[in-house]
Amino acid sequence: MTDLIKFDNVTIFQDDRPVVNNLTVNIKTGEFVYLLGKTGSGKSSFLKTLYGDLNLNNGEAIVCGFNLMNLKAKEIPFLRRKLGIVFQDFQLLSDRNVYENLKFVMTATGWEDASKIKERILDVLSKVNLAGKEYKMPHELSGGEQQRVSIARALVNNPELILADEATGNLDPETSEEILVLLRKLSEGGCAVLFATHDMLVYNKFKSRTLIFEGGSVTEKN
Repeated sequence: MTDLIKFDNVTIFQDDRPVVNNLTVNIKTGEFVYLLGKTGSGKSSFLKTLYGDLNLNNGEAIVCGFNLMNLKAKEIPFLRRKLGIVFQDFQLLSDRNVYENLKFVMTATGWEDASKIKERILDVLSKVNLAGKEYKMPHELSGGEQQRVSIARALVNNPELILADEATGNLDPETSEEILVLLRKLSEGGCAVLFATHDMLVYNKFKSRTLIFEGGSVTEKN
């Protein structure tokens, strides 16, 4: 397994205020890692550094082969093609069906061949158990189905790493478990998953490597 994330003695700032101090962590391909901590503990700030939304200026930080310390603005789209991001609030385009939501992301990241776009969309929808739902509008789907669409969207570029930021925060316990099972299955297929949560009910369903964010520092337990 190769290192997808390598942070060495990194301090993460939010509005000139340090939120995570002296972070050193390595995450490899195929790992499923919980980011556990209260709201405001630095989990989301850490994820934002990984997709180039929050600048770093100290220590060493490598993600999917990109050096975050000298990351140029023009490199950020190429970094993000290696990542899949799943948010708490789904962030689907309400005026487009499932197919068009996924196609929008694909054309924005350089896909041009219509037949290959269709083939990939049907493939990822099958992976998240939404085959046959490609022409449904978001409002016609349950919350769990909408989150599955957002996971399918995260998968279209065959990412090395999925970042799930409170991905089950708006879902009921049973649906949350289904989403967690799906993400764990993806990690078993070789895609590393970082799953940020403060929901102990979700966390206690499955044990895995855990980074605990608390009081400006990060500790680890397996």
